[in-house]
Amino acid sequence: MAKGGKDGKALILIRKEEVVEGGHHGGAWKVAYADFVTAMMAFFLLMWLLNATTQEQKRGIADYFSPQNDLARSTSGYGGPFGGRTPNSDGALASDRGAVQVMEGPPIQAWTAEDEESADTTAARLRAEGGPRGAVADRVPAVSAAELRGGAKPNAPTQARLTPAAPTDLDIQAELEKRERAAFERAAQQIRDEVATDPSLADLARQLMIDVTPEGLRIQLVDAEKQPMFATGSAVLNERARAVLAKVAPVLLRLPEQVSVSGHTDSTPFKGDGRTNWDLSADRANATRRLLVESGLPEGRLRSVSGMADRDPLLVDDRFAAANRRIAIVVLRDKPVSAK
Repeated sequence: MAKGGKDGKALILIRKEEVVEGGHHGGAWKVAYADFVTAMMAFFLLMWLLNATTQEQKRGIADYFSPQNDLARSTSGYGGPFGGRTPNSDGALASDRGAVQVMEGPPIQAWTAEDEESADTTAARLRAEGGPRGAVADRVPAVSAAELRGGAKPNAPTQARLTPAAPTDLDIQAELEKRERAAFERAAQQIRDEVATDPSLADLARQLMIDVTPEGLRIQLVDAEKQPMFATGSAVLNERARAVLAKVAPVLLRLPEQVSVSGHTDSTPFKGDGRTNWDLSADRANATRRLLVESGLPEGRLRSVSGMADRDPLLVDDRFAAANRRIAIVVLRDKPVSAK
């Protein structure tokens, strides 16, 4: 409103109104307070972790947040391809870490038809020397001529590292003997188990002797005091001896080697009508042969049947002992080994 002054001039009055906000003041302070509390919680959690973890655990956590760089030999701070180097690092900006280097090597020789034929011939010879059991099959070099037909022949040092040396005759023989002995030991245990599990033969277990000799697997049925396998002067097996041989025959069928049978007596002179211990031991060996054949052992598996009389006693110091009266069945080795 304008009013006149003393001098008649109009007065201009300006009214300013101050607006005071009352009541609700907004919630921005709550956000700031929440951020502060969260930061304090994270701080105290960090302090607790530093105090509660071991040095190895700290190292593991550090490795987790600092992964290995696939393109560098050292740890990269962020896993980048330059091993953590930045434009602010000293030296050239280009990094040679993890760079592929080309080195000159020996020349590659061509694989000719003569080389292929020689390799095939050598592999065939080694497999043939392995015998029916294939002892050499596992040792033939893995790289064959067929596999190298379309490629290049490696140089000599590289081929020596990748291909095992061909087995020698001594290596082959040693492997065959090892496998043969393992088969004999399994057969021996099978016979022992068969006899031990039969209650009617339990008392005969001590009269069954099985061992592996340089000649082969030897199975012996020996007499004991008052427990003979044959009646005195007879070549007829009693029932218990026949039962034991019935346990032995199936195990012999599972072995491929030939078999020899021999009869033995003690040094007591044979009293008969012109017969001797030679005749008696031979008759007992032949009776054993017949029983094995009746149990299924092919005649072709038998190498020899012989009577040894008292010339090979089991107990040398007591040539009249009952144990010297025995039947010996030997599963012959393919190639006898020297006694050790």
